[in-house]
Amino acid sequence: MLRTLASALLLATLVGGTALAETVEVRMLNKSGKETMVFEPAFVRIAKGDTIKFVPEDKGHNAESIDGMLPDGAEPFKGKLGKEVEVTFVTPGLYGVECKPHFAMGMVMTVAVGDVTAAPDDFLAGRIPPKAKKRFEDQLANLNN
Repeated sequence: MLRTLASALLLATLVGGTALAETVEVRMLNKSGKETMVFEPAFVRIAKGDTIKFVPEDKGHNAESIDGMLPDGAEPFKGKLGKEVEVTFVTPGLYGVECKPHFAMGMVMTVAVGDVTAAPDDFLAGRIPPKAKKRFEDQLANLNN
């Protein structure tokens, strides 16, 4: 009886541990308020192992990681145009995400995985269009909140 109870408790702990991972939905929109071509929300803080579901509410959007804006060891990802994509983030750190067709229009977002409190020095060092860079700077201000 005690062995059965211990096994059940172990199983509940293991199953409960996997149930702790969350899925956050991020919408890809042509317009939100006064802003055009946006991810909503544009900044997300999640735990290691959480998933983001990118949902194109309007046609013509995708979500993909930006070269040079991933933590060391993180796998890049690229969603198809007009299709939902789910990405599970297993490497802690800061991720830059873009909608490829609307990158120059500033359609970017930042994902912070874990207890990131500052962007790496080279996070904004690549070729980033001015509007996208401004949006990244605004998003990075959320790291200390």
